[in-house]
Amino acid sequence: PRLVHYLVPGGDVSRLEGRGGFVVLKSASELETLSANEEIEGSVVADLHHDHPPQWAKALATASLKGIPVYHFRLIEETLTGEVRVTHLRENEFGTLIPNSPYRPFKRAIDLSLVLSLAPVFIPLMAIIALVIRLDGGGGVFFRQERLGYRGRFFTMVKFRTMRDREVAQNTASLRNDAVTQDEDERITRVGRWLRKTRMDELPQVWNILKGEMSWIGPRPEAAELAKWYEEELPFYTYRHIVQPGITGWAQVNQGHVSAVDDVKKKLRFDFYYIKNLSLWLDVLIALKTIRVILGGIGAK
Repeated sequence: PRLVHYLVPGGDVSRLEGRGGFVVLKSASELETLSANEEIEGSVVADLHHDHPPQWAKALATASLKGIPVYHFRLIEETLTGEVRVTHLRENEFGTLIPNSPYRPFKRAIDLSLVLSLAPVFIPLMAIIALVIRLDGGGGVFFRQERLGYRGRFFTMVKFRTMRDREVAQNTASLRNDAVTQDEDERITRVGRWLRKTRMDELPQVWNILKGEMSWIGPRPEAAELAKWYEEELPFYTYRHIVQPGITGWAQVNQGHVSAVDDVKKKLRFDFYYIKNLSLWLDVLIALKTIRVILGGIGAK
């Protein structure tokens, strides 16, 4: 039978109303009856931070004693959307703002192992790409840019050059505009467009991984000028730097490349979901989704 999730009215649980598989309970007595008759195959969902009347509190306790799962609505909402709403900083399931500490050394070991094991493939591939970039036109092979990374430290990120060399005025507005990639950006070279679509332009960042500045998977590091702009406009933006930035991430596979402040706010929700749920299974899921993104050329600019 299809699982039905019962919503306890009150608080912000209304954000789940109207979704398939959710039914709003009419009264506390209805919940008690369903619990007593063991008619609930799914779960009960409530805003557990809301001050429910005593009859609802009693009904929720009764359901729990019957072995029926009772969830805080936000857990269900985050599971359905893959986002964490940015209203205020909350502790994760470990009771701290520091994400999954036991997994992080293991994650670092995986990063290094993958770089070293894939080096025989990456080195000749990168040599070929470098030659093609040279043949496509003048200019350097690599593009270096200051990015904001782990614990708010700046580092120099390396990519293959995909745009024509240009002079940029050294003022905030010009640097910010230059850091934003537009749709069908005229600065992108012929080879650069293919590199961006296949994400091959990111390969030199294995050097940043070796240096410990990046990981294969994590929130994407932003250019220094954009990071400063977002910090001014978005509360809690700096919290995304509590983990190492990545070549790919949860926001990239769900949203693609964005730069407007409103879009970055949504991107933050994906980043916070990743930080809160930092784990091997989520990294594996992102890796699999990244393969699909690369093969489909999704979200590239």
